[in-house]
Amino acid sequence: MVKSKISFCLSLGLLFFILFHSSIMAQDENKVGPIFKDGEAQIVPEFEDADRWIRHDLWVETEFDTDGDGKLDRMHVDVTRPGQTEYEGLKLPVIYISSPYFDGMGSGSSDYLYNVHQELNQPSPQLVHPPEIKRRNKRPIISKSHIKTWLPRGYIIVHSSSPGTGLSDGSPTVGGDNESLAPKAVIDWLCGRADGFTTRTGDEKVEAYWSTGKVGMTGTSYNGTIPLAAATTRVEGLEAIIPIAPNTSYYHYYRSNGLVRSPGGYLGEDIDVLYDFIHSGDESKRAYSNKVIRDGEMKEGMDRVTGDYNDFWAGRDYLNDMEPMKAALLMSHGFNDWNVMPEHSYRIYEEAQKMGIPSQIYYHQNGHGGPPPMTMMNRWFTRYLHGVENGVEEDAKAWIVRENDKQDEPTAYENYPNPEASPVTFYLGKGAPKQGSLMTSKMQNQGQETLTDNYSFSGEALAQAEETEHRLIYVSPILKEDIHISGISTITIKAASNKPAVNLSVYLVSLPWNKSRRAKITDNIITRGWADLQNHKSLRESEPLKPGEFYEMTFEMQPDDQIIPAGQQIGLMIFASDRDFTLLPEPGTKLTIDLDGTSITIPIVGGEKAFAKAIK
Repeated sequence: MVKSKISFCLSLGLLFFILFHSSIMAQDENKVGPIFKDGEAQIVPEFEDADRWIRHDLWVETEFDTDGDGKLDRMHVDVTRPGQTEYEGLKLPVIYISSPYFDGMGSGSSDYLYNVHQELNQPSPQLVHPPEIKRRNKRPIISKSHIKTWLPRGYIIVHSSSPGTGLSDGSPTVGGDNESLAPKAVIDWLCGRADGFTTRTGDEKVEAYWSTGKVGMTGTSYNGTIPLAAATTRVEGLEAIIPIAPNTSYYHYYRSNGLVRSPGGYLGEDIDVLYDFIHSGDESKRAYSNKVIRDGEMKEGMDRVTGDYNDFWAGRDYLNDMEPMKAALLMSHGFNDWNVMPEHSYRIYEEAQKMGIPSQIYYHQNGHGGPPPMTMMNRWFTRYLHGVENGVEEDAKAWIVRENDKQDEPTAYENYPNPEASPVTFYLGKGAPKQGSLMTSKMQNQGQETLTDNYSFSGEALAQAEETEHRLIYVSPILKEDIHISGISTITIKAASNKPAVNLSVYLVSLPWNKSRRAKITDNIITRGWADLQNHKSLRESEPLKPGEFYEMTFEMQPDDQIIPAGQQIGLMIFASDRDFTLLPEPGTKLTIDLDGTSITIPIVGGEKAFAKAIK
C-alpha cells in the first residue's frame, strides 16, 4: 500500500513537471527575438509597433569636469527600445549615435566667419561671435535618427548629446579628450561599468539591464567622428563602428600642408567658429567654457598666421590615438567631398589595415555624406553585435561606386587603393600662358614659367581658360582608351615667389570641360591639393620665403578612384589663391615654377604600360 502511494505521488509529480515544463516551452516559443536571414538581421513585425516602444532619458556620469563647477560632467542620453526588453526580459545589442547637433546650432551667417581677404603671414581680422544658441531640446527624446531603420531589426537605439551641448554638462572642445571620453562613459554604462542617473544632478540610479553589452556606433560628419573618438579609447563593449564622412583630424580639416585652408563651402570657418556653432549647453556655464576653451586653448593653439602643425592640432588628430583601437571598422566617404575631404577616411582605414583590425571601406563619387548600402551596414552590425557568423570578414575590403554604378550597387575590389595600380611619374613641358605638356618622359631645359595670383577667378574658370596669366596648366595627350586612377597622387614642385609668402593650389583635371547642363563642377576635377611653400622643410616650422629663391616641396593630393574616359586629357593646373578654399591676399603676387624640378606621380591601374597603351 505504501509503495502504491509513493508510486502515485511520483507519477503525479512527474505529470505536474511535464505540464509546467511544457508551459514554459510554450511561453519561450511565443517570445519575440531577432531574426536572421542570409547573414542579415531582418525586420521583426512585433518590433515595428511604435506604441510598444519604451522611451526614456537619463544622465551618465563621466570621469571629467570641463565646465569648471567642481563636479563630474554628466552626458544626456536617451533610449528607445522594444517593449519586449521590459515585458519579456529580452536583451538586445545597442546602436549608439552621439552628436553636438541634436539640440540646436548657431547661425550659419557669413557675419560670423573669418574675413579671408587678408595678406598672408598676418593676423586674421577679429572674429565676430554669434548670439548664443537657444536650446530646443524636449525630453525625453534627444533624436529619432536611426530608430525606424535599426530598432525593428532587433537593436536598442541610444543617443547622447556631446559635452557642452543640449542638456549635457561640460564644454565642447572640438576634438579634445572629453569628446572621446564622453561616449566611452555611455558605453561603460551600457555595459554596467558606469553610473546613470534619472536626473542631471540627482542620485537615483538607472541601469541598462536590457543591454547585451554589445554596442555599435555610426553617424555622418561630426556624428561620424565621435564613433572613431570612442573607439580610440579601446572601451570594452564597442564592437563595431561605421563612420560616414568623419572628420579624423581637425588640422586636415582647417589646414593643408601648412596652409590656412577652409573646408569647401565654408570659406572663413575655423575651429573656434565650429565651437560657437555647436555650443548649445547650459547658459550659466558658457562664459567659463568660452574663456577657457575658445578664447584660451583654441586662440593660443590654432595659429591662423603660419598654419603650422603643433601640439594643439596633434591632440585633435585621431590617427595619433589609434594604437588602442580594436572595434571593427566600416568607413564610408565621397571622393568629391570637398568639405570633409576623402583623405580623412583613407588615413584611418590604412592604419586600421596595418593594425589588423577588421576593416572595409566604401567610396562613392558624390559629395559630403552618403552611407554604405544597407546590406553592408546590416552585415557588419549583424556579425559584430549579434555574433552571427555571416562571413563578412571574407568580403571584399573595398567597394567603389563606379561612375555609372547605382549608389547601392558598388563594385567590389580586393582593396583600396586598387592593388593593380602603380605610380606613373609625369613631367612638365613649357606652354604658358596657354597649355604646356604632361608626359611620362622627362623633357630637358624647359625653363621657368610664371603666373600672377588673382583670386577673382575660380579654379574651375582657370582650368577652362584657353589662355590666362593667372594659372599654369600642362596636359597629357588625348586618351584613346580609358585610364583608371586609384590612390593618392603626389606632386613635387620647385617654385619661387616675389613675396615672403604665397598660396599654392594644385588641381588635377580632366579636359575638355564637361559643360552640359547635367554636369557637375566636380565631374572634371580628379583631385586637388594645397600647400604653403614656407613649410617645405617641416609642417611644424615655417620660414618666410626669400623673394626670387626657389624651394622644393613634395606633398600629397586627395585620394581618388576615377576612370578617365577615352577622348579626355589629364591636366595638371598650378595656381596661387583658390577663392573657394584659401586666404585671399591682394592680387599681384608672382609665383614662378621651375618646370625641370617639378613632377607629379599618379597611381594608374596597369601602371606605365596602361598609360602608354592609352595614348598610342
